[in-house]
Amino acid sequence: MKLSISHDTTYSYEHQVRSSVQYLRLTPQNSERQKVLDWQLKLPGPARAQRDPYGNILHVLTLEEPHDSLAIHASGQVEIDTSFDGEPDPQAPHPFMRTTALTAADAALREFALKHCGERRDRATLIELMQALALAMPYQPGSTEVDSTAAEAFARGAGVCQDHAHAFLACVRSLGLPARYVSGYLCSEDSAHLASHAWAEVWIEGVWYSFDVTNGLSRPERHLKLAVGMDYLDACPVRGMRRGGGSEQMHAQVQVSELSMQMQSQRQ
Repeated sequence: MKLSISHDTTYSYEHQVRSSVQYLRLTPQNSERQKVLDWQLKLPGPARAQRDPYGNILHVLTLEEPHDSLAIHASGQVEIDTSFDGEPDPQAPHPFMRTTALTAADAALREFALKHCGERRDRATLIELMQALALAMPYQPGSTEVDSTAAEAFARGAGVCQDHAHAFLACVRSLGLPARYVSGYLCSEDSAHLASHAWAEVWIEGVWYSFDVTNGLSRPERHLKLAVGMDYLDACPVRGMRRGGGSEQMHAQVQVSELSMQMQSQRQ
């Protein structure tokens, strides 16, 4: 499957920003499951490319001159091998057993994980856990904040893909399994879900398996991976800091489509 992606992020500020730094994890990598055919970033200035501690491609954009808005554009085409189920990784999975402030399991999450998994730690059991979590936390935009923790979202009984991933990570890590947060894109016909997406991966029997709680998917057939980390803060596509500017407004527009379908639409 070939996917075409267009991702625009625009920030507008109340006052002029004196300077800013943006950390961009907006560039996918080649792997056995996905092949980057073409990818480009359009930025308001030069960015330094490097690898972060998790091996993600990270661009650091520094703007020293005053500005009252910021526009970031990422686009390209990526081919997904839909036959891949689990993904191997030469890096040790053990660091992903640690918890974070956003993914700490409280008593309720630990009890939930044990109730649905008991002593079992196989993939089929984790799929059942994923499905149970989706029922306990229905998808509901606006029910949480960007800094809501897994425990807070679980207590509210609702959340978005970020909350689903955090809560699932909290459960799985409490069971003693390495698990990591994944940011990326999802090709979906459901317009209610933003194409920019988040899910989780768990290390089982020597490979990483995907668990998309929001959509109830355990195969990453329509998922394009951008970055991985312990939680949202490690893997979010755009994260930055600034001096001045007052309040801000952020607008994101993401379009993900099958390349063959897009070409067919253009011919009509």
